[in-house]
Amino acid sequence: MTRSVRLDRRMLHVTGATVAALLALSACSSSSDSGSDSTKKSDSSGSSASSSTKLSGTVTVFAAASLKESFTTLGKQFEKEHPGTHVTFNFGGSDTLAASITGGAPADVFAAASPKTMAIVTDKKDAAGTPVTFVRNQLEIATLPGNPDKVASLKDLTKSGLKVVLCDRTVPCGAAAQKALDASKLKLTPVSYEQDVKSALTKVELKEADAAVVYKTDVKAAGDKVEGVEFPESAKAVNDYPITLLKNAPNAEAAKAFIALVQSAEGRNVLTEAGFLQP
Repeated sequence: MTRSVRLDRRMLHVTGATVAALLALSACSSSSDSGSDSTKKSDSSGSSASSSTKLSGTVTVFAAASLKESFTTLGKQFEKEHPGTHVTFNFGGSDTLAASITGGAPADVFAAASPKTMAIVTDKKDAAGTPVTFVRNQLEIATLPGNPDKVASLKDLTKSGLKVVLCDRTVPCGAAAQKALDASKLKLTPVSYEQDVKSALTKVELKEADAAVVYKTDVKAAGDKVEGVEFPESAKAVNDYPITLLKNAPNAEAAKAFIALVQSAEGRNVLTEAGFLQP
């Protein structure tokens, strides 16, 4: 009787120990699973937050007047690819734009028509990084439709009585035109100097001038409003176009994405179609 009781007690003791061990294992497993679930939730939340992060707000781009058509197209494409964003442009003479930026005008991106005008911004430490050349542009003579004055060369612009318009020499298109004239040892007195290339072209479109020295891209954008005349000296005055994120950009992340679009294959296609040369 006593032996039987002892066996029963031993069995109960073993069984109790086993149950206790199982309960402990169960608790550890539950704790581990709970921690795993918590980690998974945390990871999922982090991943979700990352994936839900999207660009928004306004991107303000200061760009050379000759970029108007192509950048406007890219701006619309950017807004389509990033719902919730809006791209606004300030097109004009690169020197004027650069002066506005160094004067404190709020902007995210600057795209200039020459390294010299970009230097106005970089010298003042207003660029966030090193500007990158994304396209190049070459000069062309814009004449009235049908070229009634039979302009066939840069020298022809010096004909007596011919009303010719140039960009101001402080503007990239004006500096390039002067460089081409100097290389040809030609002197030309225009009827007016314009503050940007679009203004020079408009003079011809309105028949206020017989010809203007502008960019190929502007002649192409004007369609049948003008006629283009190529001249070999333009090869000696090709302009590089640099682009940069600005130091105090109000919307830096969206600005970086816009610059990336400009430099992408899609951006290159738009710019090439507009008549720009690849760097």
